[in-house]
Amino acid sequence: MTRTLWGSTVGKKAVMAVSGLIMLAYLVVHMFGNLKIFFGAGSFNAYAHWLRTVGEPFMHYEWTLWVIRVVLVAAVVAHATAAYQLSRRDLKARPDRYVHRKARTSYATRTMRWGGVILGLFIVWHLLDLTTGTVHSGFQPGHPYQNVVATFSTWYGNAIYLVAMLALGLHIRHGFWSAAQTLGAGSRTRDRLLKTLANVLALVLTLGFIAVPVGVMTGLVS
Repeated sequence: MTRTLWGSTVGKKAVMAVSGLIMLAYLVVHMFGNLKIFFGAGSFNAYAHWLRTVGEPFMHYEWTLWVIRVVLVAAVVAHATAAYQLSRRDLKARPDRYVHRKARTSYATRTMRWGGVILGLFIVWHLLDLTTGTVHSGFQPGHPYQNVVATFSTWYGNAIYLVAMLALGLHIRHGFWSAAQTLGAGSRTRDRLLKTLANVLALVLTLGFIAVPVGVMTGLVS
């Protein structure tokens, strides 16, 4: 049953929809957490420490955080795999794919594909920058506020983040609408509401995430 569902186009779209909504829920929470940086180093660092102690004493130190990480990795892998396989299936169904290619490939489809690639590369960069410190020359373990400020004090840190967040906004705008249709939430009476909600979510998340580098660049966060 599971193999049959995964093997179908409808099943792959359903996997993309559910995994996308899981990631969207995380992004909303993550954005609110990021905005704590405007309350100062003490508040932001305390929030980062709290993430590692959630669920104690039932859960050991960082266990809850690792559960969240595993769920997110599974969602990202499932989302990317389904997207790639659907893309390959679509190309195989179009043997004349090089004829009038632009006319057949919609703006939304191109945005989702390239946006997904950009976001995938950004996730790797973001982890190496602010989680492991591998590409962060001034990384200070246990000092997230200082690490964020240092990252957004460089032109390339800002450029990478801003491009990725704009791609994220477009991805959410099209992805949320697509997920709603796949899961059967769309209807003639609800379509307008769903489109509005998709636009609002994309705008709020984009502005919320961009607020941090802008805050550092303007001196509000230092």
